Amino acid sequence: MTRLDRYDLNILAELQRDATLSNQDLAERIGLSPSPCSRRVKQLEDDGYILGQVALLDRKKLGLTLTAYVLIGMDKHTPERFEHFQQIIRQCPEVLECSLVTGMDADYQLKVVVPDMDHYQQLLLGTLTRIEGVSSVRSSFVLQQILSNTQLPLQHLRN
Repeated sequence: MTRLDRYDLNILAELQRDATLSNQDLAERIGLSPSPCSRRVKQLEDDGYILGQVALLDRKKLGLTLTAYVLIGMDKHTPERFEHFQQIIRQCPEVLECSLVTGMDADYQLKVVVPDMDHYQQLLLGTLTRIEGVSSVRSSFVLQQILSNTQLPLQHLRN
């Protein structure tokens, strides 16, 4: 890991808050002139600290009102079984996150966003339960989202 100084950390923090900032505005916010600021952003991209930039969309305005956390249990813990499951899950646009987990009675935890319960049922019965090796599926539905954040904490990197 390359040593990040305060300018780099400030660039990362500002871009996490608003990636649409112009280089001029970003430079002003972090206290650099535009040219060195632009070079630093490019270096952070080249070093893999900045993976890309995205637009955050409003799920509800897009009719995606149902969020579920789904625990998936597998019948066998073999690399082939896990790879097969992961290949199929990567093709499901409704699955926003898929994590291999430990410490609970499941192998995977999924975060799923769909328009309604009918769409969830289609995903569950048409895809998830049909994946070879899936032995259990437990779903929990979000009643109210208290916090949703895309910004990673950077405080541990500051001296």
